[in-house]
Amino acid sequence: MTPALALQGITCTFAAREDKARRYTAIRDTTLVVAPGEFVSVVGPTGCGKSTLLNVAAGLLEPSSGSVTVNGEVLRGLNVHAGYLFQTEALMPWRNALDNVVAGLEFRGMARAEAHEIGRQWLKRVGLTGFGDRYPHQLSGGMRKRVSLAQTLILDPQILLMDEPFSALDIQTRQLMENELLELWSADRKSVVFITHDLEEAISLSDRVVVLSAGPATRPIGEFSIDLPRPRDVAEIRLTPHFIELHTEIWHRMKNEVLKGYAQQQQ
Repeated sequence: MTPALALQGITCTFAAREDKARRYTAIRDTTLVVAPGEFVSVVGPTGCGKSTLLNVAAGLLEPSSGSVTVNGEVLRGLNVHAGYLFQTEALMPWRNALDNVVAGLEFRGMARAEAHEIGRQWLKRVGLTGFGDRYPHQLSGGMRKRVSLAQTLILDPQILLMDEPFSALDIQTRQLMENELLELWSADRKSVVFITHDLEEAISLSDRVVVLSAGPATRPIGEFSIDLPRPRDVAEIRLTPHFIELHTEIWHRMKNEVLKGYAQQQQ
């Protein structure tokens, strides 16, 4: 089967801002392959290059070496098959919820009336029927994330790139959004690369969890298949014995890297 996304031997090296002669290698010789319909989470210490890897997958950053393929074709420029859900909010404050959701369709040239009809369907799918005329400042954090999710999914990307999208939410809202994401994902099984610091979140959502080392020169140090049954409720699945076994196994692999990353931040 041809991978939906394949990052092969990726290295990203940057010149230091204060001294152009010095080089900083954020990621070294990293390979990440995602099958069609697979949900993969990437975890690792703060500053280990997770977001850098996602930017390479999105075509926003060209690696120093290595290759990226999408559906078997070499990626050149932006990854037009991917939707990117950022950690920070990217909603336009001058547009209401419906107009934010349909922005991508309008940028593609779709008639406003047709785009609004599809947009209302997506607002319904994410539980925001009746909120289309609200502006971002009139919505809760969870509602704004629902708008962002609809804004991304309405374009029907084959691949979802998600950079800690729920990290700013309170725990109850976060779990609701995680379940909502799983429900939407299960309907058409996009390929997902999900970046998170939260190991519990990674296990609850994923088919596979990839662990990265502390930086610099980050690389994968572990890969774990998550064989928990689907469909899942993220709150309930965390109480099961097998979840606890998986968490213990993966945390044992991560712990030293997290401590190493923390020590580097204190220097």
